[in-house]
Amino acid sequence: MKKLNILLAASLGFAAFVAHADVANAVKLEKKYALFAKEANPEYSGPSAVDGKFFFNRKIKLANGKEAACASCHTQNPADEGKHIVTNKPIKPLSPMVNYKRFSDVDKVEEQFTLHCNDIIGSDCTAAEKANYIAYLLTEKTPSVKK
Repeated sequence: MKKLNILLAASLGFAAFVAHADVANAVKLEKKYALFAKEANPEYSGPSAVDGKFFFNRKIKLANGKEAACASCHTQNPADEGKHIVTNKPIKPLSPMVNYKRFSDVDKVEEQFTLHCNDIIGSDCTAAEKANYIAYLLTEKTPSVKK
């Protein structure tokens, strides 16, 4: 029994370390994008979760005439599971505070920004938009209560 408790404690400790590491990756990316944003615009005052939330919920008219936002697939709360608006495929939470794997692969994060920004906005997101977006995701820690 004692070995089981030690193993369980070690496993939980490792999971907490992994989760912390990927939140750390998100924070590093936020700082990287903020630095790029400041270089592009010296008046950029730093990441804003408020601006990130606005960006996340901002509806944009697509080429097909329909409107979409990040929240269209990822729900109003990035700590919740989402669902792709076309395929209905489930999407794990965006918030690295809930989904510890979300920022585990930095290259994949950049790939997903490029893909989704081009799909929704029609161009790559700016460094300021990326920094603000991550700042917002880092504030969302609690999934919504299911009814």
